[in-house]
Amino acid sequence: MIRTTVPTSVRKGAAIAGVAGLLVLAGCSGTADAEDSSTGTGTGNAESSAPSNAASAGDYTDGTYTADGSYKTPESVESVSVTLTIADGVVKDVEVTGDPKARETEQYQGQFIKGISDEVVGKSLDDLKVDRVAGSSLTSGGFNEAVASIKEQAAA
Repeated sequence: MIRTTVPTSVRKGAAIAGVAGLLVLAGCSGTADAEDSSTGTGTGNAESSAPSNAASAGDYTDGTYTADGSYKTPESVESVSVTLTIADGVVKDVEVTGDPKARETEQYQGQFIKGISDEVVGKSLDDLKVDRVAGSSLTSGGFNEAVASIKEQAAA
């Protein structure tokens, strides 16, 4: 019987690549989010997180602001454009447009765009940070990056 062995470094590398692949795929999960107990809807989660150097809710100039944000997917680097209308430090309207480079990204950005209004309209700009919207988690990174830029623009 011929016995062959695989070098330890190759086995470790394959194991690490396998785990990394699982983590990437887990982030792209198309499953519905857990039901939000406060509203009874399963559209997503919004996290409250205000950076320590952010202005308070009353320190934003009312108006409509636009910024772009980008995020990395397994296939490419994608971007979204976010337009927020702010009044008294509260989001009154949101519009997100995407320019997907990958077919799968088109699906996830579409889901995100359909669900984002329910997650952010009526919330304080200081508390605005989304985690996962309508099954899309990666798009949130680009959205949050754009919101950070809008906060800087709107700071009085």
